[in-house]
Amino acid sequence: MSKQASTGKERIIVVCPGRGTYNQNELGYLNRYHPKHREMLSQFDQYRKQQGQVTLSELDGAEKYSLKQHSSGDNASALIYACAYADFLSIDRERYDIVAVTGNSMGWYIALACAGALAPMDALHLINYMGIAMHNALIGGQLVYTLVDSQWHPLPGRREQVLELLDQINQKLGSEEAFISIELGGMLVLAGSDRACKMMMAELPPEQDRFPLKLHNHAAFHTPLQTPVMEQARKDLSPKPFQRPDIPLVDGRGAIWTSWSTDTQKLWDYTLGHQVILRYDFTQAIEVAIKEFAPDRVVVLGPGDTLGGSVAQTMVKMDWQGMSDKSGFSARQSSDPVLLAMGREDQATVVGR
Repeated sequence: MSKQASTGKERIIVVCPGRGTYNQNELGYLNRYHPKHREMLSQFDQYRKQQGQVTLSELDGAEKYSLKQHSSGDNASALIYACAYADFLSIDRERYDIVAVTGNSMGWYIALACAGALAPMDALHLINYMGIAMHNALIGGQLVYTLVDSQWHPLPGRREQVLELLDQINQKLGSEEAFISIELGGMLVLAGSDRACKMMMAELPPEQDRFPLKLHNHAAFHTPLQTPVMEQARKDLSPKPFQRPDIPLVDGRGAIWTSWSTDTQKLWDYTLGHQVILRYDFTQAIEVAIKEFAPDRVVVLGPGDTLGGSVAQTMVKMDWQGMSDKSGFSARQSSDPVLLAMGREDQATVVGR
């Protein structure tokens, strides 16, 4: 008997977004969708005021979207967290049983809050601190490149081609400066020093009129280049706020943290260690979450819905529920959606709010 049949609730996995998800269309997200969470937002605003920063209410309520202001790490990180966490609180728990939480990149910090491993204000402190640290250091950059065609079929030899190019760039530069930063479904997020990124952008074959795509205001996250940021964060951020999660967490290696097995010191160590300076395997996180927790659906928190594509590509890669390409996924979504993005109003109302 399935969990749904025995409890009447649908099993869902919650996926938390990372940087780059609050864009022009998301301006006003908190005011538009989450007026009932104004008290929480007020607390977040008070924290930001104490740090001498512009409040999240001011950012969200701006007349115009500013790429410079809204996408910079010291603002974007906390703003995305507030939107995503408010979405999480809006999920109808009478209808849905959240069986696991995961996230992409900065979404790992948000996942810690959603799963109960960090209190909301402690998560804000972590996210705000790391956002400021990454913004101030701004070491290197990131770009996105595809491994699949327009129907999400793997491009033969593409991964090997990328790996060979990274190796060639590192040899030319005489040091390790080009890396895979994130495994992102049918895509790779590549990262490196500024000069390595320029070489990657120039030498990767253009694909689908989109790739390679440079990410604005992003640093070389999840690479050894962030070691100085990691070392300072480990000095400044205590492991004390970390708790055992109430809901199982799946991290960027595909490792599972549960309420009964989590060593909070190790959770802190991963969060401010491996997670900062080594590759984040979001694909593996989704695969493990689906295989281990057998959800009926997967819910991606807002803001935005760009992460949904990577989740869908991972489902197709797994041949989950018979979906083997983009057309198969789209057909399933039309009849009985397995992926719900709360950044889309039509899908958010199915989940809660």
